[in-house]
Amino acid sequence: MEHALSPATLSELRRPRPYPAVSVLTPTHRREPDNAQDRVRLRNVVAEAKKQLEADPAVTRERRVDVAEQLDRALAEVDLTYTEDGLVIFAAPGEHQVWSLARAVPERVVLSDTFLTRNLVSAQAAERPYWVLSVSADRVTLWNGGLDRVTEEDIGGFPLVRRQENFDAERREQIGDTKSTFRDEDTRHFLRDADTAMNRLLRLAPRPLYVTGEQAALSALDEIGTVTRAAVHVPHGGLSHGTPDAVWQAVRPMVAAEARRSVDTVSRALESALGRKEFAAGVDEVWQNAREGRVRLLAVEENYRVTVRDDGDHLIPALSGDLDAREDIVDEIVEQCLETGADVRFVPDGTLGNEAGIAGVLRY
Repeated sequence: MEHALSPATLSELRRPRPYPAVSVLTPTHRREPDNAQDRVRLRNVVAEAKKQLEADPAVTRERRVDVAEQLDRALAEVDLTYTEDGLVIFAAPGEHQVWSLARAVPERVVLSDTFLTRNLVSAQAAERPYWVLSVSADRVTLWNGGLDRVTEEDIGGFPLVRRQENFDAERREQIGDTKSTFRDEDTRHFLRDADTAMNRLLRLAPRPLYVTGEQAALSALDEIGTVTRAAVHVPHGGLSHGTPDAVWQAVRPMVAAEARRSVDTVSRALESALGRKEFAAGVDEVWQNAREGRVRLLAVEENYRVTVRDDGDHLIPALSGDLDAREDIVDEIVEQCLETGADVRFVPDGTLGNEAGIAGVLRY
């Protein structure tokens, strides 16, 4: 199952496909007893997708069989042991993907000539992704960070591994020889390569960066690095060979502190915008401004969801299952704001007051 949504991956997902490109969405659960229903619910929504394929006169028999097989393959790949809050299956002629999301999605099936990506975009923004680079003299490991975990990534040339005869970085660190290790010119060249590789990756997928390592390694990066010099340094050695949980525990306090600073910054920005009359609140007002590209900063409470109908002029409250109901309007707003260059921040429930749930700072 996929987790990390890079700009390149998003662009590929949005590429037009031969009809039908099927998007299957279903909410899932992390814990018992709620997760007991997930397997049955998933099979039912996939069955509904096949039913819609069967009933669509625009789908040829050959393509219907192909896409149905892709749905079956995707279903076989789902591992509900590690499920999060939502699951998305994409299937089209000759291809399929399964995405696990740390944000709930409405249950739905969509047949189109593109995949439905708004829920992936919103989930990615809500998770506040970041990179962790774990550095030692012989290995540099890249980790993809989210709200409650990190996972190792094999992209951008990472992990970088230094192999050299008569060089035992782990032993030298064990005997306390880290300072001379990181003054060694070959080691510094190795770290410079890691910094350059990280720079390339950040241009493609910009995120906050945390760097872990012995203090001597971090000091060396300060001297020779560019992007790593500006990162948040976490003085903790051994993590380039460590487990995901060990890395997560090391960076967790820093990530939590940054989240608190982010909420404070958002609250101050909204308060200032209110005084300048550059403030919008509530789903209808924010949606109107988002469509016009006027939102500069969007704040959304983490669990805010609302079902609406669009009457042409305004969004009005609706019930789930109503005709023309839009159950993922918040995700639509998030995607629209990101498309127009807004800074999107998810904040704890209650931050925006009891009535709003969503607010924005306007450009003009």
